Amino acid sequence: MKKIVLFLSLLLGLQGCQQSPSKHPRIAIAGLAIESSTFSPARTEAAAFHASEGSAIFDRYPFLSESHPNRSRAQWFPTLKGHALPGGMVTREAYDSLMGITLDKLTENLPYDGLFFDIHGAMSVEGIEDAEGDMIAKIRSVVGPKTLISTSMDLHGNVSQKLAQESDLITCYRMAPHEDALDSKQRALENLLERLEKGLGKPAYKAWIPVPILLPGEQTSTRIDPGKSLYAQVPGIADQEGVVDAAIWIGYAWADEIRNHAVVMVTGDDQEKVQKGAEQLAEAFWQVRNQFDFVAPTIDFESALEQALASKKKPFILSDMGDNPTAGGAGDVTWTLRELINRKEFQTAQGPALIYASIPGPELVTQALKRGVGKTVKAKVGAAVDNRYAPPVQLEGVVHSIHQGDQDAEVEVVVQVGSLKVIVTKKRKPYHHISDFTNLKLDPTQTDILVVKIGYLVPELYDIRGDWVMALTPGGVDQDLQRLAYKNIRRPMFPLDSSMDSPDLSVRWIPLSGTE
Repeated sequence: MKKIVLFLSLLLGLQGCQQSPSKHPRIAIAGLAIESSTFSPARTEAAAFHASEGSAIFDRYPFLSESHPNRSRAQWFPTLKGHALPGGMVTREAYDSLMGITLDKLTENLPYDGLFFDIHGAMSVEGIEDAEGDMIAKIRSVVGPKTLISTSMDLHGNVSQKLAQESDLITCYRMAPHEDALDSKQRALENLLERLEKGLGKPAYKAWIPVPILLPGEQTSTRIDPGKSLYAQVPGIADQEGVVDAAIWIGYAWADEIRNHAVVMVTGDDQEKVQKGAEQLAEAFWQVRNQFDFVAPTIDFESALEQALASKKKPFILSDMGDNPTAGGAGDVTWTLRELINRKEFQTAQGPALIYASIPGPELVTQALKRGVGKTVKAKVGAAVDNRYAPPVQLEGVVHSIHQGDQDAEVEVVVQVGSLKVIVTKKRKPYHHISDFTNLKLDPTQTDILVVKIGYLVPELYDIRGDWVMALTPGGVDQDLQRLAYKNIRRPMFPLDSSMDSPDLSVRWIPLSGTE
């Protein structure tokens, strides 16, 4: 009898193992993310995306680690995920190559119940008007109309009607700076899991409202009003019964495409709540449009530097905004560095201590590696990509430190020039974290002035600031949008057309994916 019971138990166990996978949805993972300035001469190649393939993609998502409950809720088929530093337009060759790999990998494991589509939303590609729309259309052509696609985005992305239609679920961050990035991605994934597990299918209604506002992120931070209060309205709408999610996209200001403008979207099964919520958010956005302002005092560079020199609050952080590589700048504009080197205050070692982060200069980096710390190096740096505002700088100084192995910069060298410590990189890199400086034997908390190619400060720098101003410097992400030669965006557009009439902010109903 015991043998019979044991046999039956084993048989049932085997059957359970065989049946278990079929009970779990089959979900693919894919996406390419970058902010691309069409006003920058830079171009982005495939290597910049640091693409992961297959199971390595799980390492990008703590909520898909082996120990996380989500991992056992589905059969996962990660294909390709890449995320590049913001920069210039993506070359067509790079895009076609990365998409080719993605589509090939998707084809290998068809069919899918769902797909987690992790993008930024501000990628521009040579010869393509709507890169993310093109990307999702290509993916949809492989996975078919029945697969539920859940799209996760940056709030500085753009949502075209094509992207909205082919996405069954869609959401974006609710904070700028993006402290909730991983939370938002997790929400997008778990919304997908819930719809599949409960057999709910595609939400019945997708409300899309274009809002004719185009503002830089530095004017729309959620740290302060009106952005803080505006985004505080989103959870109350998203968390209603009958609503799946709600989102406000600020959009991306440094690309000149029809899709570059703000958008509100709400998805769900209750048409009345979806419509009311979307129109409420769109109207609230429009009503506060004149209240948006830079998150910190914003002045010309000379005035900003004079304030920094006069201040007793250390470190005084100066944002070199026009060439911010985290917004799409080339990261190699030398205009600000030239101004600093020519200032008499910094021309001796006894002058105010200033850290400048950073400028690419591969020739100088090579010299530094050969000669070592404490030796003098001399070479041209910067302006290899964007020389519209200033030529390369002939930099001569003593090597303070060298750091190798950074994912973005590859090699970093600190060169002392007078009282300036200039960070020179093999490849461009943004400086956001305290460790970015301490790895180079620099203490940003103890310097007098810290000049960073950045816009609004990320949390770590914000927390250490003694004082802070944002400087209106030239570059591919110029904060003075009136100076940009827009030709393709929809007009009228606030604030470029500040006297425009109030727009139509009623819902545009987006058809379900797989329908006309």
